[in-house]
Amino acid sequence: MSYYAVTVEKLIDEFKKMPGVGYKSAQRLAFYVLGLPNEKAKKLADVIMEAKEKITYCTICCNLTDENPCKICTDVKRDKSTICVVENPSDVVALEKTREYRGLYHVLHGVISPMDGIKPDDIKIKELIQRLASDEVKEVIIATNPNVEGEATASYIARLLTGFGIKVTRIAKGIPIGSDIEYADEITLLKALENRTEI
Repeated sequence: MSYYAVTVEKLIDEFKKMPGVGYKSAQRLAFYVLGLPNEKAKKLADVIMEAKEKITYCTICCNLTDENPCKICTDVKRDKSTICVVENPSDVVALEKTREYRGLYHVLHGVISPMDGIKPDDIKIKELIQRLASDEVKEVIIATNPNVEGEATASYIARLLTGFGIKVTRIAKGIPIGSDIEYADEITLLKALENRTEI
């Protein structure tokens, strides 16, 4: 039984569909929106619609952009010989914040996950392969998450690229800086040992 008016419950249900938003958070968001003055609620709705209308996929890297190709792909200072393959647009932001990587990106928009019915054709792998037709690319860095789906996707892409004569690397995995070894799980410790470097 619902304790809210039908319209309020519909609003809560829409917020609940967002990733990482449970019922309580959806409820708080709904009440926040309902508490906004009309002009602020309209501005929020307008900004959402503007983003939906203006944001598209970059035709080169598949990242979200409001200009096509995106700023990273058109930046002449970027190293065109390296492509870093990531799962989501938010991963590009995370890597850019390091201010160390100066190559290009390719956004898959997901990972292969047979349990969820996501096959290789459902993510942007074909677009990556098309980019490698140019002789400019010398290395592909696979930076998918170190979970089952991310590892499966990384292995699949690495196998696909064997005939291209391109160096394929995987980001290192191991103990995060600032954490304690005693709290790390076995897989993280194993990867940390495998990826050890000489000092």
